[in-house]
Amino acid sequence: MNIIETRNIAKRYVMGTEVVDALKSVTISIQKGEYVAFMGPSGSGKSTLMNIVGCLDSPTSGQYILNNQDVSSMGENELAEVRNKEIGFVFQTFNLLPRQTSLENVALPLIYAGYNKADRTEKAMQALKNVGLENRAGHRPNELSGGQRQRVAVARALVNDPSILLADEPTGNLDTKTSYEIMDLFDQIHSKGNTVIMVTHEEDIAEYAHRIVRLRDGLVESDRLNTNIRKAQALMQSLG
Repeated sequence: MNIIETRNIAKRYVMGTEVVDALKSVTISIQKGEYVAFMGPSGSGKSTLMNIVGCLDSPTSGQYILNNQDVSSMGENELAEVRNKEIGFVFQTFNLLPRQTSLENVALPLIYAGYNKADRTEKAMQALKNVGLENRAGHRPNELSGGQRQRVAVARALVNDPSILLADEPTGNLDTKTSYEIMDLFDQIHSKGNTVIMVTHEEDIAEYAHRIVRLRDGLVESDRLNTNIRKAQALMQSLG
């Protein structure tokens, strides 16, 4: 079953006299439970595609079906509702609130979802436990390592039980060993049935995905199954 389907989506930005066609005509379908990487050089359209898939932006033309819902022409409020319910985000810069503890950061999406405080605390603690950080629940971001911060961000992304986990350069600010640890965590998340989509420019990180979609100049250059899935795991093991 397709959880994501784009049909000839295009995105055009007009900046003064300049017109930028960030996406020209992109048709892709992603099934529930897939693990996909979007790759491409700077300016290829991969981040624009991620923003549209994540309901952070709408296409200029074409159609986007998410979980059997046509979200292409939805307004900002409707998109926000779909986003909160369907999608968990992980960013390169973690996007944690500096004055909040790990537990409070993870519980944040549950406030918008209308959970009471007791339920928020219980769900957030379970999410932290799932990423191996329950013993850091009371720590603020500046008391955590980069890898721990990203684990908190992953816990926050998953606390609402979204259909899709979207990760934008999730290892961009991490050293090699920590990067592989985070990707190992993504592997575990995917193995539990989650649909995982990430944007990355790093070949070794993309190797974790089961399918790699490469973009260039706003178009899909290639879309292939990854026959080399375990290469990155072997690298991780070699680092101990």
